[in-house]
Amino acid sequence: MNWNAIISAVILLVALGGVSAVMLVVADRFMSVPNDERADAITAVLPGANCGACGYAGCGDYALAVVGGAQVNLCVPGGDKASIAIAGVMGTDAVDVVESVAVVRCRGYCEIALEKYNYIGVESCIASAGLYKGMVSCSYGCLGFGDCVSACKFGAMRIIDGVASSDPDICNGCGACAGVCPKKIIDILPLGKKSFVSCTSHDRGGVSRKLCGNSCIGCTRCEKACRFDAVHVIDNLAVVDNEKCTGCGECAPLCPTGAIGMIWAEQSPLQASM
Repeated sequence: MNWNAIISAVILLVALGGVSAVMLVVADRFMSVPNDERADAITAVLPGANCGACGYAGCGDYALAVVGGAQVNLCVPGGDKASIAIAGVMGTDAVDVVESVAVVRCRGYCEIALEKYNYIGVESCIASAGLYKGMVSCSYGCLGFGDCVSACKFGAMRIIDGVASSDPDICNGCGACAGVCPKKIIDILPLGKKSFVSCTSHDRGGVSRKLCGNSCIGCTRCEKACRFDAVHVIDNLAVVDNEKCTGCGECAPLCPTGAIGMIWAEQSPLQASM
């Protein structure tokens, strides 16, 4: 056994370890970012959902952003309570959080919408959408496998009669559900008395009506009835301008397919606003 070689190797490893330790100490001394206690305090008052509604990766990142100058009212799940607490930590004035709710713009329930084939596969909206845009004849319709339900960390989403729905008493408008929907039929809208169109189909009226009895057919009755210029039919689909809409509801009863309702009344097919 070559003891000299072993001793040399040990000495070399010890020397390398010592040099590495010195380098780590120097790096920590000159390159470390000072910890701002305000960020920890802000993280503590956030709901911890890490939903990303604020535009940052998680609650911790948002807390750091606030310390760096970001607005104090970006935490949608935390609402005004979180905004007030954050403002208290930062020593600034609280700002109201725009309360929002998820609205599923589809009413293609099982007995209403047709299916073009029998789907047998992974029970996922994303997976189903990859096969001819899903089994629902309306290429714009909800597929009902509940990817949005899985994405919701607050238990606000559910599937009712084959269509996704949000519970307005639980939903805080974080937007996680909208982000995973392959059909992009979930909108995050501000709470308030506003009209909405529970359809996203751009098919011509005759085609759309055959595929789903609840679809918008682009008849323009709502557009002609609106006294505030808030509804327009664009590419065969009625579109509501929330900035102009007063929530008068005059357009809703004129819709021949019942595709127009109020934001809070859309969440369940058992509720009716028409």
